[in-house]
Amino acid sequence: MSGKTSEAVALQHIIERLDKFKPRQRWWRRWVKRSAVALILRELNDHIEVLMIKRADREGDPWSGHMAFPGGRMDRDDVTGLRTAIRETEEETGIYLEKAGHCIGRLSDIVSRPHSGRRPMVVTPYVFKLHTAVSIQANHEVAEAVWIPLSFLMDPSQRDTMELRRGKLAMTLPCYHFGKRRIWGMSLKMLDELLSLV
Repeated sequence: MSGKTSEAVALQHIIERLDKFKPRQRWWRRWVKRSAVALILRELNDHIEVLMIKRADREGDPWSGHMAFPGGRMDRDDVTGLRTAIRETEEETGIYLEKAGHCIGRLSDIVSRPHSGRRPMVVTPYVFKLHTAVSIQANHEVAEAVWIPLSFLMDPSQRDTMELRRGKLAMTLPCYHFGKRRIWGMSLKMLDELLSLV
């Protein structure tokens, strides 16, 4: 099977699986801080790619400098998490998802530590497929934006490990190294769930 055919089949399979997929939703999320992110897929040169951003270095930001997906905190005016993902993506990358693509599904809620306070924050990932070419116009929150081929993420030989230290505790965690960029943590959990649908 050619690369083009297999990639196209893979994308259609993701769309079909997402349509039937029942993501885990935290029933208590309405009582805590919430965020939403966008996993944006595009077809380019016979390949499927997902957009990731490297967050700008900012003092006090626990995700400063990390590889992530466009997104952020829900505002009071955001009726749904989907609206948050669309709004934040436009603010951070200049991509207006309602014109450039459409949502093909969502993944499971992830519980994260908040910027402040003791209560956790729930992050909801939404998956989008672009149907038109876009240009990135990153704002001050984004150091760079990069398209990562799904074929790279699906290659077991690209999977690596890293050591994370929290005080005296050392943990070995899975990751990818895409050039000098390291993909791990919440973003990796989201990618793993997405790729499990292929």
